[in-house]
Amino acid sequence: MMRHLRIGVVVLAAAFIASGCVSSGTFKKMEAGKNQEIAALQQEKALLEQKKSSLDQQNAELKQQVSSLDQQKATLEKQKAELEQEKAAAQQQVGSLEQEKAALLANSQQRQKQYEELVQGLAKEVEKGQLQVRQYQNMLAVDLAEQIFFDSGRAALKAGGKEVLKKVAEALKGYENKIIRVVGHTDNVPVAKSLQGTFPSNWELSVARATNVVRFLQISGIPPERMVPSGRGEYDPVAPNDTPEGRQKNRRIEIMLIDKNLVSEMSRTSN
Repeated sequence: MMRHLRIGVVVLAAAFIASGCVSSGTFKKMEAGKNQEIAALQQEKALLEQKKSSLDQQNAELKQQVSSLDQQKATLEKQKAELEQEKAAAQQQVGSLEQEKAALLANSQQRQKQYEELVQGLAKEVEKGQLQVRQYQNMLAVDLAEQIFFDSGRAALKAGGKEVLKKVAEALKGYENKIIRVVGHTDNVPVAKSLQGTFPSNWELSVARATNVVRFLQISGIPPERMVPSGRGEYDPVAPNDTPEGRQKNRRIEIMLIDKNLVSEMSRTSN
């Protein structure tokens, strides 16, 4: 544009001179004025180009910022979605824990109720010291004093022991969801030589006593498939065997009520 303007000025001046309209001095003044205009326009053009370059740079920076913000937005949306998933999973876990808590509380209340009912049903025998009722986390136990049920070194039930076992059987009939495990225990005194033909050791004596208790409970109305007899001999003492009192505590019959579910789980684990 400047080149065309300069050419136009020269052509116009030449025309004026040729026609004799202006003098040489006047032409130079006109040329100088136009040169100033041209210089001003060139300076303005340079400023405009500089502004354009600055605006282009700002535009590029803004586009880069927009791209960065879009990436940040995408990242935040992804994080938000992940947090929503974690929140849903946490809520589900809380719901499961609440259900487990309610189930545990219900089981605890049920066990406590069963314990209280069993103690109430055998209150007289407990008061007489003929047996003791104990509560564990997943089971109940009735400990029978050996001297009431068996003579020393013998496995046959005494008449007084049978009377107590009848009451025990009545108390146990209501626990259909329990497996009844009857365990025989002895002290560490060896079986008398005169009886070793029948019971070579305390192992055999403890098993025979537990089996006879199970048979009597069956006769008293407890289904046999709910009962398991076993013997521990002298190998699970509850007191030292170096005193008469300790040996008396160790000579006992344990009747344990175990949840069927727990027994099934133990069987699966052992297999």
